[in-house]
Amino acid sequence: MKRLIYVLVALSLLAMLAPVAAVSAQVECDEDYVVQAADWLSKLADKYYGDAAAYWAIFDATNAAGGDYTTLASPDVLEIGDMLCIPSAADAEVLLAERGMEAAPAAAAGEGYTIALVAKHTGNPYFDKVDQGAKEAAAELGDTFIFQAPATSDVAGQIELIDALIAQKVDVIGVSANDQDALVPVGKKAMDAGIKFMSWDSGVAPEGRLIHEAAASHEMIGRVEVQMLAEMIGYEGQIAVLSAGATMTNQNTWIEWMKEELKDPKYANMELVAVVYGDDDRQKSLNEAQGLFKSYPDLKGIISPTTVGIAATGKALTDADLCGKIALTGLGLPSEMAEYIKSGCCEGMALWNPIDQGYTTVYLAHALAAGDLTPAAGETLDAGRMGKLAVVDLGDGDLTVFQGPPFMFDAANIDQWSSVY
Repeated sequence: MKRLIYVLVALSLLAMLAPVAAVSAQVECDEDYVVQAADWLSKLADKYYGDAAAYWAIFDATNAAGGDYTTLASPDVLEIGDMLCIPSAADAEVLLAERGMEAAPAAAAGEGYTIALVAKHTGNPYFDKVDQGAKEAAAELGDTFIFQAPATSDVAGQIELIDALIAQKVDVIGVSANDQDALVPVGKKAMDAGIKFMSWDSGVAPEGRLIHEAAASHEMIGRVEVQMLAEMIGYEGQIAVLSAGATMTNQNTWIEWMKEELKDPKYANMELVAVVYGDDDRQKSLNEAQGLFKSYPDLKGIISPTTVGIAATGKALTDADLCGKIALTGLGLPSEMAEYIKSGCCEGMALWNPIDQGYTTVYLAHALAAGDLTPAAGETLDAGRMGKLAVVDLGDGDLTVFQGPPFMFDAANIDQWSSVY
């Protein structure tokens, strides 16, 4: 149904997520759309406009349309049966302009490559920062960049997105895998179609991709987290791990290296009593942390190798008045963990810079598209401001580029970094 509407973009807490000006624009609902299972706004924006970031146009048009159209409280929340107003591509550009945004331009022939990265899920501040760094690199290289993710940590959602990107004939697809094995068939499908397929952050099994970008050595990450916690609890007591998803490659590999580190005789008085999974969901991670407190009353420490999980555990410890009684460490964003580090609830943690990870990943993708990398062990990636990085073979053709070692955060330096990421 075509409907003439006037969009008033008002300043609000929700709209702080993007630049906003109080202006009006005349647009039409070019199409009505009823939300189906597994729909989300960025997916629909990519379908209608070829630009996942254009979801604000659908959001604003729908809220302005009134009548039978759904009033959307957040661009991250859709319900099956919601009625959406889909503006034309031209009107979408107008709506985005009212927010100070631009629709992604179509790639010009011979002017860069189209690089698409697929994250584990939306709503994770870590991946927002990856997106930021990736866009920086794409701008330097003259590439067109697409960043997408399913609404939840669902491998089926990732496969659906990747299939759509294959149909779009992008040059490179990179994915942070929710399941390393389940993504192998679609990875092979992409490569058979002439698309360079790689993984980043959380790897696809080597037979299903060309190369993987890892922030740091899996062994180093796993061992360091045990070492940090051991110092906090005096090398004695029960410990647990609150991880993200049970099928996530990076999480599982880090945990295996934690277990390997714990075999050292100096940890003889430490016992790993549980590994639980919060699926990178804030509420579920909070619930899992609370469950650990109840199940293991003698628990002395928790390692959470996930930015969502460690922040949720910090809140759970604070709410239960257990800070100082149960130690906490892992991998966290300084901006989210500053309050817990300064309160003493988390003495210290580690993480690499996710902005640098996005930046490095796009440089790697560009090198694949340009034919600058075969890839093969011993080759060198020119990664812009990240310098030159070596391609290494971790065994059986598992080609990987490492970004660098993790950085340690504590009360002495957290204020310096909490405003950065």
